[in-house]
Amino acid sequence: MTDPAPERLAFQVTRNLAATPKGEREKALESPGFGTIFTDHMVDICWSEKGGWHRPRVQPYGPISLDPAAAVLHYAQEVFEGLKAYRHADGGIYTFRADQNAKRFNRSARRLAMPELPEEFFLQSLHELIAVDGDWVPSGEEQTLYLRPFMFAKEAFLGVRPAKKYTYCLIGSPSGAYFTGGVTPITIWLSETYARAAEGGTGSAKTGGNYAASLLPQAEAAERGCDQVVFLDAHGNVEELGGMNIVFVKKDGTLVTPDSGSILDGITRNSLLELAAERGHAIERRPVPLSEWREGVASGDIVEAFACGTAAVVTPIGALKGEGFDDVQPTGSLGLSLREELTDIQYGRREDAHGWLRRLDA
Repeated sequence: MTDPAPERLAFQVTRNLAATPKGEREKALESPGFGTIFTDHMVDICWSEKGGWHRPRVQPYGPISLDPAAAVLHYAQEVFEGLKAYRHADGGIYTFRADQNAKRFNRSARRLAMPELPEEFFLQSLHELIAVDGDWVPSGEEQTLYLRPFMFAKEAFLGVRPAKKYTYCLIGSPSGAYFTGGVTPITIWLSETYARAAEGGTGSAKTGGNYAASLLPQAEAAERGCDQVVFLDAHGNVEELGGMNIVFVKKDGTLVTPDSGSILDGITRNSLLELAAERGHAIERRPVPLSEWREGVASGDIVEAFACGTAAVVTPIGALKGEGFDDVQPTGSLGLSLREELTDIQYGRREDAHGWLRRLDA
């Protein structure tokens, strides 16, 4: 469902009269954690079958009122995105490859039979939120304003069909490092009982149900002393972690990443692979059998494995555990080197030769 639309929306802005005082905000930004503190405002845009996208507004952050029969509560029509706003040394606020988030948001929406949000509106919503909450973008090391756009079905009915009314929202959360221990190797639990997504399912969409499916195996991973869980497809191929893609580095310098229709197309992963290709590394996107991973580590053909995603950027994998085995992973340096290059671009410490950055406060 795609609507013809103007290039920009006329937003109504309602200021939060109970906005966080400057002193409290600055104290909160000293050590924000991840995803627990939120800015003073949010974006809200409505869609209906008859009216298309309408009533765009920036309003005080607060609870959302829903009818108990709202479709999202019963049939899970919901998609979301995740991206960051970075404070550069000159005080400017930038985001990274937001156009790719806008495109992926719409791919997810199509898979969930939801209306597509014009990319111009998606990008404009980022500017509108920063215009009122730019002071919430922290300036500390490894700190960002995490931006969470999401859309859900709000029509009240109990029939099984696509809803006819939706809400798009955008909220912001000042955040520090995703893993509290910093960028250190993590231990991965192999889930052979549960699947994250199925062939032909919603694995390639960024929708809440995929993450809900990962919570029980993630809890089991934690019970076994592991930081994250990795999933296999029905054919025994490695897919992804609960919320991150995975990349293997071979001894000849080739980077291999699992790829299929049930894996989320990671923007961070794509960016890292592009930077690696520019360094001369061969890139392979293909199914990766679990046996190839384990045997490759044992033989020395795989010299490094790392997880990557918007929140954590790059995290080395130090061990893979499963029922009856515990494989120590070789620790390489390529993943962290690519992480440094990528974050230098994101924070403005290195030239953006690709045009990936978009200034939000101008």
